[in-house]
Amino acid sequence: MKISDLFIERPVYSWTLILIFLLGGLWGLSDIGRLEDPAFTIKQARVFTTYPGASARQVEEEVTEKLEIAIQQMAQLKRITSTSRTGLSEINVEIKDEYLSEDLPQIWDELRRKVSDARASLPKGALPPVVNDDFGDVYGIYFAMTGENFTPSEMRDISKVVRRELLAVDGVARVSRSGVIDEVAYLDVDETRLAQLGFSLDDLSQVITSETSTEQSGEVGDRDLRTRITVNSQATDLDSVRNILFGVPGSTAMLAVQDVADVSLAYDESPSFIARFNGQPAILIGVAGNLDTNIVDVGKAVEAKLAQLKQGLPLGVELHPVYAQHTVVEESVDGFLFNLLSSVAIVIFVLCLFMGWRSGVVVGTVLGLTVLGTLLFMNLFEINLQRISLGALIIAMGMLVDNAIVVAEGMLIGVQKNQQPKSAAARIVRQAFWPLLGATIIGIMAFSGIGLSPDSTGEFLFSLFAVIGISLLLSWVLAVTITPFVGNHLFKPSGETNSDDLYNGKFYRMYEGVLSRALAHRRITVAILVAVTAASYFAFGFVKQSFFPSSNTPMFFVNYHMPQGSDINRTDRALQEAGEYFEAQKEVEWVTAVAGRGADRFMLTYAPDAPNAAYGQLIVRTHDREQIPQLIESAKLALREQHPEALITFKRLAFGPGNVPDVQVRISGPDHAVLRALAEQIKPIFLEKGLDNVNHDWRGREPVIRAHILDERARVAGVTSEDISRTIQFATSGYRLGSIESGDRIIPVVARLPEDDRNQVGALEDRLVWSANQRDYIPAGQLVEKFETTAEDGLIHRRNRIPTITISGDAPAGMNAMAASAQILDGYEDLSLPPGYRIEIGGVFEQSGDAQESLGARLPLSFLVMMVITVLLFGTVKEPIIIWLVVPMSLVGVVVGLLVSGLPFGFMSLLGVLSLSGMLIKNAVVLVDEIEVQTHAGLPRLTAIQQASVSRLRPVFLAAVTTILGMSPLLFDAFFADMAATIIGGLSFATVLTLIAVPVFYAIFHKVRADEVVAKETPNTTPVIERKEPEPV
Repeated sequence: MKISDLFIERPVYSWTLILIFLLGGLWGLSDIGRLEDPAFTIKQARVFTTYPGASARQVEEEVTEKLEIAIQQMAQLKRITSTSRTGLSEINVEIKDEYLSEDLPQIWDELRRKVSDARASLPKGALPPVVNDDFGDVYGIYFAMTGENFTPSEMRDISKVVRRELLAVDGVARVSRSGVIDEVAYLDVDETRLAQLGFSLDDLSQVITSETSTEQSGEVGDRDLRTRITVNSQATDLDSVRNILFGVPGSTAMLAVQDVADVSLAYDESPSFIARFNGQPAILIGVAGNLDTNIVDVGKAVEAKLAQLKQGLPLGVELHPVYAQHTVVEESVDGFLFNLLSSVAIVIFVLCLFMGWRSGVVVGTVLGLTVLGTLLFMNLFEINLQRISLGALIIAMGMLVDNAIVVAEGMLIGVQKNQQPKSAAARIVRQAFWPLLGATIIGIMAFSGIGLSPDSTGEFLFSLFAVIGISLLLSWVLAVTITPFVGNHLFKPSGETNSDDLYNGKFYRMYEGVLSRALAHRRITVAILVAVTAASYFAFGFVKQSFFPSSNTPMFFVNYHMPQGSDINRTDRALQEAGEYFEAQKEVEWVTAVAGRGADRFMLTYAPDAPNAAYGQLIVRTHDREQIPQLIESAKLALREQHPEALITFKRLAFGPGNVPDVQVRISGPDHAVLRALAEQIKPIFLEKGLDNVNHDWRGREPVIRAHILDERARVAGVTSEDISRTIQFATSGYRLGSIESGDRIIPVVARLPEDDRNQVGALEDRLVWSANQRDYIPAGQLVEKFETTAEDGLIHRRNRIPTITISGDAPAGMNAMAASAQILDGYEDLSLPPGYRIEIGGVFEQSGDAQESLGARLPLSFLVMMVITVLLFGTVKEPIIIWLVVPMSLVGVVVGLLVSGLPFGFMSLLGVLSLSGMLIKNAVVLVDEIEVQTHAGLPRLTAIQQASVSRLRPVFLAAVTTILGMSPLLFDAFFADMAATIIGGLSFATVLTLIAVPVFYAIFHKVRADEVVAKETPNTTPVIERKEPEPV
């Protein structure tokens, strides 16, 4: 039994399939997970190693180099980069693209083993390395907690309660707190008093440590019961620390700590991180949901919990949203669903307009079921609703409609020729079954390069390939099953044969006349096509290039790089002044400021900067994204005039992975000084080309006071460099003696000089150094030759174990990143590099190239499969060549569309070209197949070409019009605009290619003569032609 007859004669099958897709699609829509953007795996881990007191150069040589040697032995390693800074080594380990997310836990275990093995080779003062493999966690619900007139300790306690309550919400995985200012117990010690008593800082440290630590005391009992014995002498508060007693050496006298030091509790004067919201001190709280949960549901549950908590918060404590991913997701998905429904409505309206309401209802029904069925399978395969997956449905709209249009058109023509709907359905399904299946698979394979690409861009766009594949296969299944069923009920023969009028309309006659002239002047037609194509390739050089467009989230970042070595409080003051400027602007909704590092990762595409006291960032939220460019331009002038000593850069959010500076140039080589000199030669090139935010990542050299120790004197006195370092630390920032355990808090105990004596560089020579051998103090001036002020590198970057300096800049207004990169490439060609040094381009140019290279590596296989399918469909070589000849010509409409719209050719435009290729090949396959069918039926070949082309005019035209109109809502979406312009412009010309170029090429390749026609025959007398092929079952 024919498949169309099966679904017509046994309607239970049809209704079952309809109900499965209808109810399953509605269930999928309500149950499916929702995200703003598709998730992609950050295949990176970071290794942090603290080396207190070491310079950046020491960290590089003694820690970073040794760990990199161990890590580079990993076979999975793609790239290793590192930053060595004063007292800290940070190594970024990036894994090759081919490894999947499920492989990463085992890889990170191997990384930990390599790092652990290398630990023995690290210097004595280095702390154990820490491997962080979860820094890619996204805290999508991110808010600031402020409290006017509340102390930092009170805010800490309140935030602790909020964090505890949020962790109890269903679906919440982690809750972070940033910006908590810890308390420190300061001992302002009288140095002279210590010297008189002959008491050292180490002695004081031992006493405090013994009195503040928790020790096991033992237990008593027998076989039946054992009782633990505790000692309640632990110092847990400031008073107990003041009253700690210690013996005076050489005497039986006892003194309390308060006899030699002024003990006070204060907040850390130089915390590692400071956060503010609209200028007020704040604690930033981030909520991350479980991976298998719907972020919208989690967000609403968190909102409900916060509303409940607000009722119990003290008056004056407020919670301010910084980023609400669930709200963004809901708005984004709702907007895309509206665009999708608009596209479906436009398609159905156009079909009703050109094919009649019956055909419109038939095709519209199949289209609706296809969309619902796609949602069902998306939910089953755990493909979330997000920007890419919903956009894929709109992209596929034209191809989804085309299958149903072919079958509906065939049934309509058959009914108009007085055939029964069932017979007409059987004829068209039998004729189009394999061509439509082959063309559908070809359309899917056009996107397979994306699905097979293992890099982050491919992972980001995988749902595009998956959704298009699912929807196109479902459209084919429904076209050959449900379309005949619905059409059988709606298409009714009129009782009269109207075949003479089928293709006798004005539009058909006009097309037939154009086609006849093109076939009569084939060489001229081909020459015109080739010339237009060549001109379009030339004009493509004038199309702007880009990678991913800016996000439509009304938010941007202002990065502050204070002079290297700046205290975090200086950075914080600069951010406060900048924040006041933005708060005064009417376009600004709020400003969040962070100093010491970037904020927590509150969106997947946000990459927080590493810890650095000289770094700060403003997160500025505006009322509308269109206000951002002008606001940035005005802020550049104001803030750079306000803080000329700072490097201030501005960055907008961008779609897609890897938010990097627009333009980067990397120089690698062995000598640090040479690298800096070469960077200074490159920076003027950036400035000459008009680039903004020009800087390099080694920043400025930071000031250092270096103590030159008299080694011989120190040895005689029994003093080590560690003893001198301890004295300097005590005289400046403070020396940690121990800690107090108070509840869940650990309060450091820090000894330092009184405020009047502290931080006096000129008095360092007078500070006293303890000699353990002599049990006496020695003035530092007797042990140190001089205190010399100099400068050294505070940041040293390496790439694949080679020191590398990166010069960065952003494209000026009116120019995109790709164009700016091209200018820089031309600018440094004449730069002479010393032997052993190399230069390479980075930034968006490199990122785009890597993504396109990864995509391009899979395209040959995709096109090979597509070519094989076309060969299998026709069993010859000529027909596939005819079909594929028109593909390069589709660029004509693409260039026109992009130039007219002014949009750049980016990665999404490339996907549009692939989509366009699939549509073009699909239409060409069905047209060539129709020509073959009519030729094999015995018609003269030229007549067969003309009649087959005329019969395909309406389906091709309607598929193009519905796709173009269906894509039109995406022209107003920042992410899909360039791709929509690519498909709309390309498809407009591709329709001409299908209806003119394909028939002409067919006539040329088959050497069809002008006299191979039926005398006085017109397309409207085409007999019903049956294709002799195995019936599908």
